[in-house]
Amino acid sequence: MQVPILRQGDYLIASFQAELTDTDLMSVRDALVEQVGRYRSRGVIVDVTVLDVMDSFATRTLRDIAYMIRLRGAETVIVGFQPEVAFTMVQLGMKLEGVATALDLEEGLAYLNKSTKSIRR
Repeated sequence: MQVPILRQGDYLIASFQAELTDTDLMSVRDALVEQVGRYRSRGVIVDVTVLDVMDSFATRTLRDIAYMIRLRGAETVIVGFQPEVAFTMVQLGMKLEGVATALDLEEGLAYLNKSTKSIRR
């Protein structure tokens, strides 16, 4: 399944539309890391609102996306965790250490605007 990646000014927004396979997640990871360089993006928002299940591979891949994008010089914020997903992740010890999260797209944009303000070109 393709995940649309939209360009909004200095930011990229990847919005998951349905549950993704492990292969889909790796494709999204690769596309985001590549597009950060191509568009010289300052930030990335990954919207996981539609996901009602998050396994350890998906959690690790989201963390890896954020780390790889940081190495490319941009910030990442993951938005839209459903309450049940957040609860399950905590109960199972799945961590997103060092990865910013926000309630929704609006808060994600506010986070990126604040965190990238001092490093704008």
